[in-house]
Amino acid sequence: MRHTKKDSLMELTYFSSAFCEPCRQTRAVLAEVERLVPQAHVRELDVARDVAEAEANGIRITPTVIVRDEAGVEVFRASGVPTLAQVLVAAAKAV
Repeated sequence: MRHTKKDSLMELTYFSSAFCEPCRQTRAVLAEVERLVPQAHVRELDVARDVAEAEANGIRITPTVIVRDEAGVEVFRASGVPTLAQVLVAAAKAV
């Protein structure tokens, strides 16, 4: 789910781990958000490979999703599988 869209107004950072079933469910939710919200940009990071970034963001469990607005301000954080509705509301706050 890595993208290179530079014109995104919001970033959804998704911290995952390799053998995490809830991470797969979260990936599906975020794919639907990207389909429904053109301004959304999902960036998936594996906590084992991206240790420094995970630590800098205070990640303790996977999956964790962080939604930031255009200025980079965090407007939503979910530990565990978020619902589509939760992420869509967060996306609306971030735009």
